Amino acid sequence: MSSRSDAVDPARLAQWCKEHLGSPPVDEIFRSGHLAVVVGLRLADGRDVVVKIRPDSPRIAACVEIQRRVFQAGYPCPQPLTDAAPLGGDIATAEAYVPGGASLPSSDQAPRAFAEAFARLIRLAPRPAEVSTLEPAPSWAAWDHAEDGLWPSPEGPDVNLNNLDEVPGAEWIDDAGRRARERLRASGSEAVIGHCDWLAGNLRWSGDALLVVHDWDSMIADSEAVLVGLAAALYSTVDVDELATVADTERFLVAYCQARGRDFSADELERSWAAGVWTRADDAKYQHTVGQPITSLSESEARERLRRAGTDRGPS
Repeated sequence: MSSRSDAVDPARLAQWCKEHLGSPPVDEIFRSGHLAVVVGLRLADGRDVVVKIRPDSPRIAACVEIQRRVFQAGYPCPQPLTDAAPLGGDIATAEAYVPGGASLPSSDQAPRAFAEAFARLIRLAPRPAEVSTLEPAPSWAAWDHAEDGLWPSPEGPDVNLNNLDEVPGAEWIDDAGRRARERLRASGSEAVIGHCDWLAGNLRWSGDALLVVHDWDSMIADSEAVLVGLAAALYSTVDVDELATVADTERFLVAYCQARGRDFSADELERSWAAGVWTRADDAKYQHTVGQPITSLSESEARERLRRAGTDRGPS
Protein backbone atom coordinates (compact mmCIF):
# COMPACT_ATOMS: atom_id res chain seq x y z
CA MET A 1 0.00 0.00 0.00
CA SER A 2 1.44 3.35 -0.99
CA SER A 3 2.12 6.23 1.38
CA ARG A 4 -0.30 8.24 -0.75
CA SER A 5 -2.99 5.70 0.05
CA ASP A 6 -2.21 5.96 3.76
CA ALA A 7 -2.55 9.75 3.57
CA VAL A 8 -6.24 9.78 2.64
CA ASP A 9 -8.07 11.18 5.66
CA PRO A 10 -10.96 8.84 6.66
CA ALA A 11 -13.11 11.62 8.08
CA ARG A 12 -12.71 13.75 4.98
CA LEU A 13 -13.49 10.73 2.76
CA ALA A 14 -16.61 9.98 4.80
CA GLN A 15 -17.79 13.57 4.45
CA TRP A 16 -17.16 13.45 0.70
CA CYS A 17 -19.30 10.32 0.43
CA LYS A 18 -22.15 11.92 2.37
CA GLU A 19 -22.05 15.01 0.16
CA HIS A 20 -21.67 13.34 -3.23
CA LEU A 21 -23.21 9.88 -2.73
CA GLY A 22 -25.82 10.71 -0.12
CA SER A 23 -24.60 8.11 2.36
CA PRO A 24 -21.52 7.68 4.59
CA PRO A 25 -19.27 4.60 4.45
CA VAL A 26 -19.66 1.93 7.11
CA ASP A 27 -16.96 -0.49 5.96
CA GLU A 28 -13.85 -0.51 3.78
CA ILE A 29 -13.79 -3.38 1.28
CA PHE A 30 -10.30 -2.78 -0.10
CA ARG A 31 -7.70 -0.09 -0.62
CA SER A 32 -5.00 0.05 -3.27
CA GLY A 33 -3.27 2.48 -5.50
CA HIS A 34 -0.09 3.82 -7.01
CA LEU A 35 -0.72 6.93 -9.09
CA ALA A 36 -4.20 7.13 -7.58
CA VAL A 37 -5.77 5.88 -4.37
CA VAL A 38 -8.62 3.45 -5.04
CA VAL A 39 -10.89 2.64 -2.09
CA GLY A 40 -13.76 0.16 -2.10
CA LEU A 41 -16.46 1.15 0.39
CA ARG A 42 -19.76 -0.20 1.66
CA LEU A 43 -22.14 2.68 2.30
CA ALA A 44 -24.75 2.91 5.04
CA ASP A 45 -27.51 2.59 2.42
CA GLY A 46 -26.12 -0.81 1.36
CA ARG A 47 -24.38 0.18 -1.85
CA ASP A 48 -20.83 -0.95 -2.62
CA VAL A 49 -18.84 1.77 -4.37
CA VAL A 50 -15.31 2.56 -5.43
CA VAL A 51 -13.86 6.01 -4.80
CA LYS A 52 -10.78 7.03 -6.75
CA ILE A 53 -8.61 9.91 -5.48
CA ARG A 54 -5.79 11.44 -7.54
CA PRO A 55 -4.15 14.78 -8.31
CA ASP A 56 -6.44 17.16 -10.13
CA SER A 57 -6.17 17.28 -13.93
CA PRO A 58 -8.44 18.83 -16.55
CA ARG A 59 -8.62 15.48 -18.38
CA ILE A 60 -10.47 13.69 -15.56
CA ALA A 61 -13.81 15.33 -16.37
CA ALA A 62 -13.63 14.04 -19.94
CA CYS A 63 -12.68 10.55 -18.78
CA VAL A 64 -15.73 10.41 -16.48
CA GLU A 65 -18.00 11.62 -19.28
CA ILE A 66 -16.67 8.95 -21.66
CA GLN A 67 -17.19 6.25 -19.04
CA ARG A 68 -20.74 7.45 -18.40
CA ARG A 69 -21.62 7.47 -22.09
CA VAL A 70 -20.24 4.03 -22.90
CA PHE A 71 -21.93 2.61 -19.80
CA GLN A 72 -25.23 4.05 -21.00
CA ALA A 73 -24.54 2.47 -24.39
CA GLY A 74 -24.25 -0.95 -22.74
CA TYR A 75 -20.50 -1.36 -22.55
CA PRO A 76 -19.30 -3.42 -19.53
CA CYS A 77 -17.77 -0.81 -17.26
CA PRO A 78 -18.61 0.38 -13.75
CA GLN A 79 -21.41 2.93 -13.64
CA PRO A 80 -20.06 6.40 -12.74
CA LEU A 81 -21.91 7.72 -9.69
CA THR A 82 -20.44 11.22 -9.46
CA ASP A 83 -18.65 13.81 -11.50
CA ALA A 84 -15.11 14.78 -10.53
CA ALA A 85 -15.24 16.66 -7.22
CA PRO A 86 -12.53 18.03 -4.89
CA LEU A 87 -11.37 15.93 -1.94
CA GLY A 88 -8.80 17.80 0.06
CA GLY A 89 -6.17 18.97 -2.39
CA ASP A 90 -7.01 16.19 -4.84
CA ILE A 91 -9.93 15.25 -7.06
CA ALA A 92 -12.19 12.25 -6.51
CA THR A 93 -14.81 10.29 -8.42
CA ALA A 94 -17.05 7.40 -7.44
CA GLU A 95 -18.36 4.43 -9.42
CA ALA A 96 -20.29 1.24 -8.72
CA TYR A 97 -18.20 -1.66 -7.43
CA VAL A 98 -18.05 -4.57 -9.90
CA PRO A 99 -16.29 -7.51 -8.20
CA GLY A 100 -15.28 -10.91 -9.51
CA GLY A 101 -14.26 -12.21 -12.89
CA ALA A 102 -11.12 -13.90 -14.18
CA SER A 103 -7.98 -12.04 -15.18
CA LEU A 104 -7.84 -13.69 -18.60
CA PRO A 105 -10.15 -15.43 -21.04
CA SER A 106 -9.08 -18.86 -22.25
CA SER A 107 -5.61 -18.64 -23.76
CA ASP A 108 -6.61 -19.75 -27.25
CA GLN A 109 -9.32 -17.08 -27.35
CA ALA A 110 -7.39 -14.21 -25.72
CA PRO A 111 -6.34 -12.32 -28.89
CA ARG A 112 -9.86 -12.40 -30.30
CA ALA A 113 -11.52 -11.58 -26.97
CA PHE A 114 -9.26 -8.63 -26.15
CA ALA A 115 -9.43 -7.31 -29.72
CA GLU A 116 -13.22 -7.56 -30.03
CA ALA A 117 -13.68 -5.82 -26.67
CA PHE A 118 -11.38 -3.02 -27.84
CA ALA A 119 -13.15 -2.69 -31.19
CA ARG A 120 -16.51 -2.39 -29.44
CA LEU A 121 -15.15 0.35 -27.19
CA ILE A 122 -13.83 2.33 -30.18
CA ARG A 123 -17.27 2.07 -31.83
CA LEU A 124 -19.19 3.24 -28.75
CA ALA A 125 -16.87 5.99 -27.50
CA PRO A 126 -17.84 9.58 -28.28
CA ARG A 127 -15.86 11.61 -30.79
CA PRO A 128 -13.04 13.74 -29.33
CA ALA A 129 -14.93 16.97 -30.13
CA GLU A 130 -17.85 15.79 -28.00
CA VAL A 131 -15.92 15.87 -24.71
CA SER A 132 -13.57 18.29 -22.99
CA THR A 133 -9.81 17.93 -23.15
CA LEU A 134 -8.04 14.58 -22.77
CA GLU A 135 -4.65 16.26 -22.60
CA PRO A 136 -2.07 15.49 -21.46
CA ALA A 137 -2.00 11.82 -22.37
CA PRO A 138 -0.27 9.46 -19.91
CA SER A 139 3.46 9.26 -20.61
CA TRP A 140 3.39 5.70 -21.99
CA ALA A 141 1.01 6.92 -24.73
CA ALA A 142 2.43 10.45 -25.13
CA TRP A 143 4.63 9.87 -28.18
CA ASP A 144 3.63 13.30 -29.51
CA HIS A 145 4.49 15.22 -26.34
CA ALA A 146 5.96 18.73 -26.54
CA GLU A 147 8.53 18.40 -23.76
CA ASP A 148 12.26 18.69 -24.33
CA GLY A 149 14.01 15.38 -24.97
CA LEU A 150 12.80 12.07 -26.32
CA TRP A 151 10.85 10.88 -23.30
CA PRO A 152 8.01 12.75 -21.54
CA SER A 153 8.00 13.12 -17.78
CA PRO A 154 6.59 9.94 -16.22
CA GLU A 155 3.71 9.96 -13.77
CA GLY A 156 4.53 9.65 -10.09
CA PRO A 157 8.00 10.30 -8.66
CA ASP A 158 10.26 12.87 -10.29
CA VAL A 159 12.40 10.81 -12.68
CA ASN A 160 14.35 12.19 -15.65
CA LEU A 161 14.36 9.59 -18.42
CA ASN A 162 16.47 11.79 -20.68
CA ASN A 163 19.60 12.02 -18.50
CA LEU A 164 21.96 9.52 -20.14
CA ASP A 165 24.89 10.59 -17.95
CA GLU A 166 23.20 9.41 -14.76
CA VAL A 167 22.04 6.00 -15.98
CA PRO A 168 23.95 4.84 -19.09
CA GLY A 169 23.47 1.53 -20.86
CA ALA A 170 20.02 1.93 -22.40
CA GLU A 171 21.02 3.32 -25.77
CA TRP A 172 19.07 0.60 -27.57
CA ILE A 173 15.91 1.64 -25.72
CA ASP A 174 16.38 5.26 -26.71
CA ASP A 175 16.99 4.19 -30.30
CA ALA A 176 13.81 2.12 -30.32
CA GLY A 177 11.74 4.96 -28.87
CA ARG A 178 13.20 7.49 -31.28
CA ARG A 179 12.56 5.32 -34.34
CA ALA A 180 9.02 4.54 -33.21
CA ARG A 181 8.30 8.22 -32.65
CA GLU A 182 9.70 9.19 -36.05
CA ARG A 183 7.49 6.58 -37.73
CA LEU A 184 4.42 7.78 -35.87
CA ARG A 185 5.14 11.38 -36.85
CA ALA A 186 5.53 10.45 -40.52
CA SER A 187 1.77 10.06 -41.07
CA GLY A 188 -1.50 10.26 -39.23
CA SER A 189 -5.27 10.17 -39.44
CA GLU A 190 -8.38 11.42 -37.68
CA ALA A 191 -8.39 10.94 -33.91
CA VAL A 192 -10.81 8.67 -32.09
CA ILE A 193 -11.14 7.88 -28.38
CA GLY A 194 -9.87 4.70 -26.77
CA HIS A 195 -8.19 3.12 -23.75
CA CYS A 196 -4.39 3.43 -23.64
CA ASP A 197 -3.69 0.92 -20.85
CA TRP A 198 -5.25 -2.29 -22.19
CA LEU A 199 -3.45 -4.46 -19.66
CA ALA A 200 -4.96 -7.70 -18.44
CA GLY A 201 -5.10 -6.23 -14.94
CA ASN A 202 -7.64 -3.66 -16.11
CA LEU A 203 -10.12 -6.19 -17.54
CA ARG A 204 -12.12 -9.04 -16.02
CA TRP A 205 -13.75 -11.94 -17.82
CA SER A 206 -16.60 -14.38 -17.34
CA GLY A 207 -15.38 -17.28 -19.42
CA ASP A 208 -14.52 -15.67 -22.75
CA ALA A 209 -17.08 -12.88 -22.30
CA LEU A 210 -15.95 -9.50 -21.05
CA LEU A 211 -17.28 -8.78 -17.56
CA VAL A 212 -15.85 -5.31 -16.89
CA VAL A 213 -13.16 -2.84 -17.95
CA HIS A 214 -11.51 -0.68 -15.31
CA ASP A 215 -9.13 2.33 -15.25
CA TRP A 216 -11.13 4.91 -17.17
CA ASP A 217 -8.54 7.59 -16.40
CA SER A 218 -6.61 5.98 -19.29
CA MET A 219 -8.82 7.37 -22.04
CA ILE A 220 -7.00 9.29 -24.78
CA ALA A 221 -7.65 10.67 -28.25
CA ASP A 222 -5.34 9.46 -31.03
CA SER A 223 -5.62 7.76 -34.39
CA GLU A 224 -7.29 4.36 -34.42
CA ALA A 225 -4.09 2.70 -35.60
CA VAL A 226 -2.12 4.10 -32.67
CA LEU A 227 -4.73 3.14 -30.08
CA VAL A 228 -4.97 -0.38 -31.47
CA GLY A 229 -1.17 -0.66 -31.56
CA LEU A 230 -0.93 0.27 -27.88
CA ALA A 231 -3.55 -2.32 -26.95
CA ALA A 232 -2.02 -5.03 -29.14
CA ALA A 233 1.36 -4.57 -27.46
CA LEU A 234 0.09 -4.47 -23.87
CA TYR A 235 -2.50 -7.22 -23.47
CA SER A 236 -1.70 -10.73 -22.19
CA THR A 237 -2.61 -14.19 -23.37
CA VAL A 238 -1.46 -16.72 -20.74
CA ASP A 239 -0.16 -14.72 -17.76
CA VAL A 240 -1.13 -11.24 -16.58
CA ASP A 241 2.54 -10.49 -15.86
CA GLU A 242 3.65 -11.30 -19.42
CA LEU A 243 2.93 -8.76 -22.13
CA ALA A 244 2.05 -9.77 -25.67
CA THR A 245 4.73 -11.45 -27.76
CA VAL A 246 5.27 -10.37 -31.36
CA ALA A 247 3.04 -13.26 -32.46
CA ASP A 248 0.38 -12.26 -29.89
CA THR A 249 0.40 -8.70 -31.21
CA GLU A 250 -0.01 -9.91 -34.77
CA ARG A 251 -2.97 -12.10 -33.75
CA PHE A 252 -4.60 -9.14 -31.95
CA LEU A 253 -4.22 -6.91 -35.02
CA VAL A 254 -5.77 -9.56 -37.27
CA ALA A 255 -8.66 -10.10 -34.85
CA TYR A 256 -9.25 -6.37 -34.47
CA CYS A 257 -9.52 -5.84 -38.21
CA GLN A 258 -11.96 -8.75 -38.42
CA ALA A 259 -14.05 -7.20 -35.64
CA ARG A 260 -14.17 -3.78 -37.34
CA GLY A 261 -14.94 -5.38 -40.71
CA ARG A 262 -12.07 -3.75 -42.62
CA ASP A 263 -8.33 -4.34 -42.85
CA PHE A 264 -5.86 -1.65 -41.91
CA SER A 265 -3.89 -0.09 -44.74
CA ALA A 266 -0.17 -0.83 -44.88
CA ASP A 267 0.50 2.58 -43.33
CA GLU A 268 -1.99 2.04 -40.50
CA LEU A 269 -0.52 -1.36 -39.74
CA GLU A 270 3.00 0.04 -39.53
CA ARG A 271 1.82 2.81 -37.22
CA SER A 272 0.18 0.22 -34.97
CA TRP A 273 3.50 -1.61 -34.64
CA ALA A 274 5.32 1.67 -34.01
CA ALA A 275 2.87 2.65 -31.25
CA GLY A 276 3.51 -0.68 -29.55
CA VAL A 277 7.25 -0.07 -29.64
CA TRP A 278 6.80 3.40 -28.12
CA THR A 279 4.74 2.25 -25.14
CA ARG A 280 6.91 -0.78 -24.37
CA ALA A 281 10.12 1.27 -24.79
CA ASP A 282 8.81 4.02 -22.51
CA ASP A 283 8.16 1.47 -19.78
CA ALA A 284 11.53 -0.18 -20.40
CA LYS A 285 13.35 3.14 -20.13
CA TYR A 286 11.65 3.86 -16.81
CA GLN A 287 12.56 0.40 -15.51
CA HIS A 288 16.20 0.90 -16.51
CA THR A 289 16.38 4.42 -15.05
CA VAL A 290 15.08 3.44 -11.61
CA GLY A 291 17.19 0.26 -11.45
CA GLN A 292 14.46 -2.31 -12.01
CA PRO A 293 14.82 -5.36 -14.27
CA ILE A 294 13.83 -4.51 -17.85
CA THR A 295 10.75 -6.65 -18.47
CA SER A 296 8.71 -4.57 -20.91
CA LEU A 297 10.91 -4.98 -23.97
CA SER A 298 14.00 -6.82 -25.12
CA GLU A 299 16.47 -5.58 -27.70
CA SER A 300 15.71 -8.44 -30.11
CA GLU A 301 11.96 -7.94 -29.76
CA ALA A 302 12.32 -4.19 -30.33
CA ARG A 303 14.23 -4.93 -33.51
CA GLU A 304 11.49 -7.20 -34.86
CA ARG A 305 8.68 -4.83 -33.89
CA LEU A 306 10.51 -1.92 -35.55
CA ARG A 307 10.96 -3.98 -38.70
CA ARG A 308 7.21 -4.50 -38.83
CA ALA A 309 6.75 -0.78 -38.23
CA GLY A 310 8.57 -0.11 -41.46
CA THR A 311 11.64 1.57 -39.99
CA ASP A 312 14.92 1.35 -41.88
CA ARG A 313 16.61 -0.82 -39.28
CA GLY A 314 16.19 -2.03 -35.70
CA PRO A 315 18.00 -0.67 -32.66
CA SER A 316 21.75 -0.42 -33.17
